[in-house]
Order: sequence, then C-alpha cells, then structure tokens
Amino acid sequence: MLAAAAVLSGCSTVSFYWQAFTGQMEVTRLARPVEEVLADPAAGADLKRRLAYALRAREFATRELGLPENASYRRYADLGRPFVVWNVFAAPALSLELRTQCFPVAGCVVYRGFFAEAAARRHADGLRAEGLDVFVGGVPAYSTLGWFADPLLNTFIRYPDLEIARLIFHELAHQVAYVRDDSAFNESFAVAVEEEGLRRWAQANAAPAERAEYEAYAARRRELLRLFARARRELAAAYAAPVDDAARRAAKARILARVADDYAGLRREWNLPAAQARAYDAWVLQDLNNAKLGSIATYTSRVPQFAALLAQSGGDIRRFHREAAALAALPREERNRRLDQLGPQSTED
Repeated sequence: MLAAAAVLSGCSTVSFYWQAFTGQMEVTRLARPVEEVLADPAAGADLKRRLAYALRAREFATRELGLPENASYRRYADLGRPFVVWNVFAAPALSLELRTQCFPVAGCVVYRGFFAEAAARRHADGLRAEGLDVFVGGVPAYSTLGWFADPLLNTFIRYPDLEIARLIFHELAHQVAYVRDDSAFNESFAVAVEEEGLRRWAQANAAPAERAEYEAYAARRRELLRLFARARRELAAAYAAPVDDAARRAAKARILARVADDYAGLRREWNLPAAQARAYDAWVLQDLNNAKLGSIATYTSRVPQFAALLAQSGGDIRRFHREAAALAALPREERNRRLDQLGPQSTED
C-alpha cells in the first residue's frame, strides 16, 4: 500500500500513512487489560475508580444499548499526552465546504488526523499558506471501526464520569453503522446513539446532582450550537451574495466578530469558574473560521433525523441500529432522500 501511495502521490503520502501506522501501533502496544491495572498497587485510587466506572459503562453499552460485544474499551493505555490525535480541518476562505481527505480504510473524510501535534500544526501551516481557513482540534478518542480493540485512554479517563460513558457509547456506535465518504452520516448517527445512551445510563446510574451538572453543561452546549448555526447561515448568505470578494470578506469579519461578542455575553451569564471559562474560551474563539464551523456541523447536522428514526423504531435501540445499518448500505442519493423524509436537518449545527 505504501509503495503504491508513493507512486501515486509522492513521499508526503507515505510519510502520512507511516505516522498513522506507527501511531496506532503505539496505542495498541501501550494498552493493558483493565483488570491488570486495577490489580496494580502503583495505579492510583482515582484512576482505578474511573476504570471500574468505564467497565460498567462498557457492559451497559452491550447489554442495554445493543452496541458490539468485543474487546474494545476493556484495556487502558496512558499515552503521556493530552490527546490521542489532532485532526486538521480546512475550508476555502469564502466557503463553508470542508476539504475532503480520502484514505484506504476510512474512505473520504473531512479532516486529516495526526498522532503528533507538531505534525498536525505543520500540515495546518501548509494549508494556511494556500489561503485556506484551518482548524486544528485535539481528539480524546477515535474508533478504528473494529479493526483494533480500541482502549480506554488517559486522554479522556479523567473527564467527568458521564463524559466517559458518552465517549464510549459514541465510539462503539461507529462499529454499528459506518459509511465510507459520508462523515455527516457517521458522526450524526454516533451522536444520536451517545445522547440516547447517556440518557438511559444517567437515569440508572447517576446521582441527581451529577445529572443536574451534566444537564447544565448540555444546555451551554446547545446555546453554543445555536450561536454557531446562526453564523453558518449568515456566512452562507454572505458568500452567495452578488458582491465582490472584498465585500464578502468584510461581511465574514463582521459575522465572526458578532459570534465572539455574543459568546462573551453567554460566558458572563454562565458565571463559570476561571479554569472552566478559559477552556470554553479556547474551544470557541481559537480558529473561529469556516473550517471550525464546518467541523461542528459534521457532528450534528443529521442528529434530529436519527432521533426521528429512533422514535419511529418505538425506542427499540437494537431495531434502530438495524435501520441505521440498512440506510448505511444504500447509495448516497437514496440514503439522503430517506433521511430527508424523516425531517429537517439540525438548526443547531
């Protein structure tokens, strides 16, 4: 595969696939059975509690959510870094359409992932030099679609408990229904599964205070998604306007400045602790551009339609999985037509 890639695309392609291969092998090599970590006297009590919690969520995923019964999320790896990969998204300066990247197994996706942050930043710099809008996002977890036993990672095991469960449900969902070349389908389906899974898990396992805290977090997330969705609609209109590029760029600057101002108002209302507020600042304001707004839409645009499909399935989540897998097997045009019949796309993308 690497030799063919070199002929077709040059040494940069070989370098990219090599880092992907060695990065995945490192994750696999470092993974230890969770039971082994739980029996290790050197492992801290907090880590052990979190790993035990993750195992319970993993069992729930199979038993109650119909997610795959396999070796994924039954091992733990400490990578010694804050994210497992960094994804690089790019879009033209006057368009919200993300640049597509195509790979042998995953098909065409709207990002390129790197196991080293420095490599991701170098790639991003090259894209910016082409005049593109670029967003680099750290990723705490990803799915190998069943090709490997995906482990629990240090990159998310210190998250709040419900976030740990959410990530496990999301990543396992990718093993149920996945379409090459359709990132919006894949991510929206996984988000629909995570949301329903988390609702059921929290009802059975979370204390009232924990549920209230998570609901407050979810409400903040919805407010931001509405803010970003409005910006996308306004930008799309500005880019389609019958004016010159200078006027389009001026409109873009005004719209993005208004996003920052409106976010500042939300932040004041939330009245969060300083460290938490800084984390929101970094997530919202860093690389606020077409690429970032497009990446967010990828994860949410089809969620309402999958929620409608779940309701149409009578809340039977296993039937829902079968229906989603059947949609995944259809040609793109027919798949999109059937999804459209389920209702409008998200206004919170």
